[in-house]
Amino acid sequence: MLELRHRGGCPGPGGAVAPPPREGEAAGGDHETESTSDKETDIDDRYGDLDSRIDSDIPEIPPSSDRTPEILKKALSGLSSRWKNWWIRGILTLTMISVFFLIIYMGSFMLMLLVLGIQVKCFHEIITIGYRVYRSYDLPWFRTLSWYFLLCVNYFFYGETVADYFATFVQREEQLQFLIRYHRFISFALYLAGFCMFVLSLVKKHYRLQFYMFAWTHVTLLITVTQSHLVIQNLFEGMIWFLVPISSVICNDITAYLFGFFFGRTPLIKLSPKKTWEGFIGGFFSTVVFGFIAAYMLSKYQYFVCPVEYRSDVNSFVTECEPSELFKLQSYSLPPFLKTVLRRETVSLYPFQIHSIALSTFASLIGPFGGFFASGFKRAFKIKDFANTIPGHGGIMDRFDCQYLMATFVHVYITSFIRGPNPSKVLQQLLVLQPEQQLNIYKTLKTHLIEKGILQPTLKV
Repeated sequence: MLELRHRGGCPGPGGAVAPPPREGEAAGGDHETESTSDKETDIDDRYGDLDSRIDSDIPEIPPSSDRTPEILKKALSGLSSRWKNWWIRGILTLTMISVFFLIIYMGSFMLMLLVLGIQVKCFHEIITIGYRVYRSYDLPWFRTLSWYFLLCVNYFFYGETVADYFATFVQREEQLQFLIRYHRFISFALYLAGFCMFVLSLVKKHYRLQFYMFAWTHVTLLITVTQSHLVIQNLFEGMIWFLVPISSVICNDITAYLFGFFFGRTPLIKLSPKKTWEGFIGGFFSTVVFGFIAAYMLSKYQYFVCPVEYRSDVNSFVTECEPSELFKLQSYSLPPFLKTVLRRETVSLYPFQIHSIALSTFASLIGPFGGFFASGFKRAFKIKDFANTIPGHGGIMDRFDCQYLMATFVHVYITSFIRGPNPSKVLQQLLVLQPEQQLNIYKTLKTHLIEKGILQPTLKV
């Protein structure tokens, strides 16, 4: 890696680069010969040149091979490259949507496995870019430690999920009780082992580069693992909180591409030259309408609206409940101007449809910035796509770069505006307590009910 030094200069405190003495200046800098503005300009020139030298130091990554099936190549051989790419993207998009519908039909557990698989693949694609860029430096243990940290972080997050949602199952298994009770200590010990291995792997001439890669791994973990954990947390709140946000982002990707392809004229952002204002605006309105309709369709079924719970008696996930008020039709009075247009006083909606407008708006206005961020990342390393996993689309990360912002927003939205106490989850947490702790909670609750006059002192419960 290029060391941050200038010819004739040396690093100052904090790693700053000191310029060499100029003609007419004392070595100690006792005499000033330039104005403040000249100095600022000189600093900008030096660091601008330094940035360009660092960029030029990044080696070229060879382009990925074309993995388009031969049958598609032959069928589309007579088309221009623009329309050929359009058909390839369209066919593969329909294929992926069909597979997604199949996994939804297979149930929530398969959706969790899908999220885990996407997480691992996205991590692999980002880490592989780092390895390809810096492999010429022969850094020890880089990939090994990266995958080790992935294992540690997944162990921590999924262990927390098991403790929260599988308490009744854990209670029957003594070995699992030990792991859950000391879960956070074990997770921290595993991370410390990786941290110590990293320190022991430091090589004298590559300290700075190794710390770059250490930060690279941790930022990648932040982007992939924590967000996928939030996706699964949203899924446990009810499959509708998983499907509507994800399908809204997918709808925005598709409609923005279509509007941009057929009507795009005005560039939107320099990071993505192919993105246009026409596609951005068309995608916004299409996504809001789609989210509103999808929310109406899904709110009718318990399978989608009920929280996902693990039932130990049947040893599987179930989605059975009395739907909350969010998923029951309510009558709403229309504004005066709509009453005139629609010729009716009220309209029946599911309250969740109103929330879907907020989710769809975020997916279409803020979600694309995840894609812009990914575009800037790819430009920094002179690559077109993260990988060539999906012909016409690139890598898995290329398709899910907008989903990560969406996952965090939905989780924050639920905890801020939706979630109330979950009785089943509270009961599960009580069941894993020791009998003495359960008795103390019972006595405290009984005393509280007597003080409120809800329970008579002589009445036994």
